Amino acid sequence: MYKISTLNKISPAGLARLTDEYTITENVQEANSIILRSYNMHDMDLPADLMAVGRAGAGVNNIPLDKCAQQGIVVFNAPGANANAVKELCLAGMFLAARNITEGFEWAKTLIGTEDVGKAVEKGKGQFAGTEIKGKTLGVIGLGAIGVLVANAAESLGMNVIGHDPFLSVKAAHSLSNTIDIADSLKDLYPQCDYITIHVPVMDSTKAMINAEAFAQMKDGVVFLNFARDKLVNDSDLLSAIDSGKVKKYITDFPNDTVIGKKGILALPHLGASSAEAEDNCAVMAVDQVMDYLENGNIVNSVNMPACTLGPKKGTRISIISKADAGVLEKVAAICDGDVINKVKGEYAYTLAETTGDVDESAITGEGIIRVRILR
Repeated sequence: MYKISTLNKISPAGLARLTDEYTITENVQEANSIILRSYNMHDMDLPADLMAVGRAGAGVNNIPLDKCAQQGIVVFNAPGANANAVKELCLAGMFLAARNITEGFEWAKTLIGTEDVGKAVEKGKGQFAGTEIKGKTLGVIGLGAIGVLVANAAESLGMNVIGHDPFLSVKAAHSLSNTIDIADSLKDLYPQCDYITIHVPVMDSTKAMINAEAFAQMKDGVVFLNFARDKLVNDSDLLSAIDSGKVKKYITDFPNDTVIGKKGILALPHLGASSAEAEDNCAVMAVDQVMDYLENGNIVNSVNMPACTLGPKKGTRISIISKADAGVLEKVAAICDGDVINKVKGEYAYTLAETTGDVDESAITGEGIIRVRILR
């Protein structure tokens, strides 16, 4: 019986995937797996029997990835499961900016008690006249699951779309409309765009990538949308760009102390994945991946271990997490008579093997071996 702890409220659609081999425990310290959304695990003492963490979402900043890897705990996320929800909110952000909808909405509320509201509306509506997005150019930075959906949807709405992603995957390229232009560099993309949206992860190479140098290359009056992460933007440079008129509006899903309430900034309360459908999709993906690992040893969509799968378990299966230089493959090959697969990600390796013989965990030992499981 596997024990699962949920550190956040998890969609019933995901938990319904659990079979009779699983039970939900409120005592996290006895958990074999944790399913969570945004709960901060960094200050947690990780349970001794914890084998897997399933993040019902894409971002994993709330999970101590290195600490988990060192203890042989596989961390999964759910990339793409909330992509449509974020895409729709991003499109909504463009419409909000183009048509001055929030400003008009707030102004209309001030008419409460006015003697002739209809007359006041006709007199004052001109101050909120906006523009249409059709025919405008949208730049999409990052063509992953979300970026591709945004690009394709914007093109279908009549926008000219330019994308940029130096790490464009084959899958994303196949999904992207073949009439969308791809810019070789951001300096080629920036000056052409009326709207720019960013969809890249936060890494050392992307932190504050949208800065004074980037803004200087953009069109005057550009609308910038950030539904990825706030740390991608240098807030001080952003405020300067808004004050100068370089940036007409900044639409973000990540309010912080610097940008909240500032003129020209529309900050939404991190609603990107907050749809019933996205929460269901993320929970289902996270739970399925954790179950597949616990039962079959397969790793799909892990952020701290290599992808490695042998499909459904046929007989006895050996699962080994180790350091990349531990020489596990040779040890396993010597005692197994079935399929063996070994993958490396950074300093860690994962080995999965099948055998018809009887194998004990004690048969696989040595320096650099972190966790061995025998799945029968």
